Amino acid sequence: MPRIASFYGITITMYFGDHNPPHFHALYSGQRARFTLDGELLDGDLPQRAQRLVRTWAQLHPDELAGCWERARNHALPGTIEPLP
Repeated sequence: MPRIASFYGITITMYFGDHNPPHFHALYSGQRARFTLDGELLDGDLPQRAQRLVRTWAQLHPDELAGCWERARNHALPGTIEPLP
């Protein structure tokens, strides 16, 4: 599960060949959640502050996330995206 970004204790990952809808995984302090590429929570549970940070980050990087998704779906390394400052 390649890491796309890390910020404020949150790790963003994507699985190779994952299923639709396009999404990424966020891990924070032992908790996990899945988000759409535009930052909407699909499932899982993260603290509200972590969810806001993930949503803000996703909204800053829509094109990069789409590219990472396509590469990961095709079993290629998705690459990395700049973290939140």
